[in-house]
Amino acid sequence: MPNRHKVNHQQHWENLAEKSNASLIPISRMLLLKRIILFIFVLFFIILFLPWRQTIPGRGTVTALNPEDRPQTVQNQIGGRIERWYVREGQEVKKGDTILLISEVNQSYFDPELQLRLQEQLNAKKESEEAAKQKMRATNTQIEALNRGLKLQLIAAENKVKQSRDYVKSDSADLVAVQQFYKVSQARLERYEQGYKDGLFSLTDIETRRMNFQNDNAKLVAQQNKLNIAKQTLINARIELDNIRAKYQESLAKAQSDMGSALSGQASAQGDIAKLRNEIANIDFRQGLYVVRAPQNGYVIKTMKAGIGENIKEGESVATLQPKNPLVAAEIYVDAMDVPLILDQSEVRLQFEGWPSVQFSGWPSVAVGTFAGKVFSIDKMASPNGTYRVLVKQMIPVPEKDDPWPIQLRQGSGVYGRVILNSVPVWYEIWRQLNGFPPSLEKEPKPQNLSK
Repeated sequence: MPNRHKVNHQQHWENLAEKSNASLIPISRMLLLKRIILFIFVLFFIILFLPWRQTIPGRGTVTALNPEDRPQTVQNQIGGRIERWYVREGQEVKKGDTILLISEVNQSYFDPELQLRLQEQLNAKKESEEAAKQKMRATNTQIEALNRGLKLQLIAAENKVKQSRDYVKSDSADLVAVQQFYKVSQARLERYEQGYKDGLFSLTDIETRRMNFQNDNAKLVAQQNKLNIAKQTLINARIELDNIRAKYQESLAKAQSDMGSALSGQASAQGDIAKLRNEIANIDFRQGLYVVRAPQNGYVIKTMKAGIGENIKEGESVATLQPKNPLVAAEIYVDAMDVPLILDQSEVRLQFEGWPSVQFSGWPSVAVGTFAGKVFSIDKMASPNGTYRVLVKQMIPVPEKDDPWPIQLRQGSGVYGRVILNSVPVWYEIWRQLNGFPPSLEKEPKPQNLSK
């Protein structure tokens, strides 16, 4: 029994040894595992020094590069009532095609013969203008006649004044001569009076001398009266000259007043004529606005109004038009921290929704299904959410390794883009991402020339 127990115990330890040896990894396998781990470590170390292309991501939508290529609303310029639609949603239209026909709702234009009425008013105003012109011509003739008549009357009156002035001068000279004779006669009379007292002259001589003195006195008085009459005649001639001038001024003022009234009537008629012509032209132009036409080639996306007989206001949108063959672009929004790093003409890789693609952030050259773009403009002001809009256009000519943008792109569809920056080692990019640093630049962007 003891020997049997000893044999069983030995077999048990032999079984345990076999199981332990089976669980041990062979040395060859250990060497293989070490090599694999070493290869992975070396590969990871090599990857750390591979070039990594820094990018700035952004999301946005497809839009048009030019404002005239973006969807627009078609508006009616006048208020009216919808009479007929000539298009349907999704229909292609050309520039000038009729979209909508409206009728008049303003009672000021209800008269079907409104243009004829305005034309009659215009003809009446033209006749009024012609009457004002005739009155002006008649007034001019009257003023010319007044000028000619005044000229003759003034010449006659001035001659009369001159003649009267000459008479006054002549009579004044005669008066001086008569006064001298009077003084001489008076002196002689005094001598004769004295000689008569002394007995030198007879009574006959003194009476003759007294008679001569009386005659000289009478001549003096007559000459004074004649001079007074000449002066009075001169005053009357001057008064008459002033009366002629005053009468001319009165007649001329009246004629000028008539001329002013005629000019005012002509100006008023011309203003009314211009106003009527403007109204007639506006009516002609307004009749052309009853038809709402397509401003350019495109597609009717949506109609804002529906039905027949509905009233629309002035300047109200009636349809949305998508221009045909727009020059598409992509607008993506990037963080404010990354905007200073984006340069003009920077390359961008775009991924459009609906086109399968595989994009590698650090190796854009191996991306599949992406399209090349170039920065066109960057907004100077942030959007409400704090990001900045970057407008990207297609690169022309298209690089050989890339395909042109799909012609099926529709404005408003989503797009994901990456702005390509500098190439850095992978380890630097990992370190930058862990620390939250922005990408780096090889050189600072040139400052803008403020003088431009």
